[in-house]
Amino acid sequence: MRITTLLAGAPAAFLALSNVALAISVDLNSFSSVQSAASSIAFDMMSFYNGNTSGNIPGLLPEPPSGYYWWEAGAMFGTMIDYWFITGDTSYNDVVQQAMLFQVGPYEDYMPPNQSKSLGNDDQGFWGMAAMTAAETNFENPPTDQPQWLALAQAVFNTQASRWDNTSCGGGLKWQIFTFNDGYNYKNSIANGCFFNLGARLAKYTANQTYADWAEKTWDWVWDIGLIDDKYNIYDGTDDTQNCSQINCVQFSYQAGVYLLGAANMYNYTNGSDIWKTRTQGILDAALTVFTQNSTGIMIEEACETQNPPTCDTDMLSFKAYLSRWMAAATKMAPFIYDQVHKALVISATAAALQCSGGANGRMCGLKWTDGAVWDGTTGVGQQMSALEVIISTQIARTQVPFTNTTGGTSVGNPNAGAGSVDTTDGLTNEPVTTGDRVEAGILTVAVVIALVGGVVWMMVGEMIGQQEMYELCDTM
Repeated sequence: MRITTLLAGAPAAFLALSNVALAISVDLNSFSSVQSAASSIAFDMMSFYNGNTSGNIPGLLPEPPSGYYWWEAGAMFGTMIDYWFITGDTSYNDVVQQAMLFQVGPYEDYMPPNQSKSLGNDDQGFWGMAAMTAAETNFENPPTDQPQWLALAQAVFNTQASRWDNTSCGGGLKWQIFTFNDGYNYKNSIANGCFFNLGARLAKYTANQTYADWAEKTWDWVWDIGLIDDKYNIYDGTDDTQNCSQINCVQFSYQAGVYLLGAANMYNYTNGSDIWKTRTQGILDAALTVFTQNSTGIMIEEACETQNPPTCDTDMLSFKAYLSRWMAAATKMAPFIYDQVHKALVISATAAALQCSGGANGRMCGLKWTDGAVWDGTTGVGQQMSALEVIISTQIARTQVPFTNTTGGTSVGNPNAGAGSVDTTDGLTNEPVTTGDRVEAGILTVAVVIALVGGVVWMMVGEMIGQQEMYELCDTM
């Protein structure tokens, strides 16, 4: 995933006009009211997408420099699966399925060749997690001659397992897949978090211990390196050319969300183990401390939204969507956190609806939910996605517990999915991760040596976070 600078804020006169706009009206105690509000927000979000129209490419949002990187489209379609699952509205299901199948790539592992110049493990991971959500919710299965949701999630997992890099830092996934991309020498929490999240959810869905072993292995590595501290703060990343000896301490909300859902699935998979209960609770407590405003409890993107004006770039504008999504989903796997999560979601959903008060239609959603009905002047997929996720997530108690292959899940899997994918500049080919038998944690099914290439420097300002000073070194634990 790429971080690019977005000019935040708007002229004062423009903002003044927004004061007379009407916000989205929603009664969170009324399911029909939530459905109505969510329908409007989803419609406005999908208005940014034209991949389903003649002459355009399914699955792609308008691309940079003025648009969105590939990963965010996958995240958006994951949101639309959530939208269908929670509200029951099937209006967009055909569009979502078309997009998610068009972008699978020649090896059916979400590695489309035309995205290689910006393709990181986290980018691939977001599409894989969307496919996993489709399997867990029994989203309409693709035609039998097309790749299936569970198999796609397994393919993403298998290709990433083959990239586990023991040449530095004692393991971990690199941020980038290809050696020619900036960031190849950065090992970060979101890339490893997507892999952890997928492993934990696949373990729950398939009851296969191999996935759980990988999830444990990934958690242990992230913890030992210091990307998660003893208070369960989750930090951005570290430089593997320095053997991960220093940590970039910037925190983003999606990092907390991706680990929270993974930990909750591990808690459920292990039949309520104390260690995963402690980790789940710890991540949630830290997230609500860091990513909510002290005085109101309203969710914020602390690293960029609290600046004046906000310094959030296009990617960051969507991060609260994933924290909302994964907090809600985690309650289905770890019910002991439900009351705490529901309270937090209601506070933020109420504020987010008020902020949906701008644009030409008077209901476009802004970034700063703490501004109330005074629209902050920004619009985009990320703002719509964040508002949609937090509002529909207040209704998570109404939904079915995620399906598994023993509780009615209908998606067809393939434990060898992703075999044959070529995903390094050396032309190395992935072999399948064997999932038929239990394996010891720490043993790779196949060893893939990823060549380290010089010339990629430590992620200073520019590549990592646009032009913003969000790079903060701290000592490892």
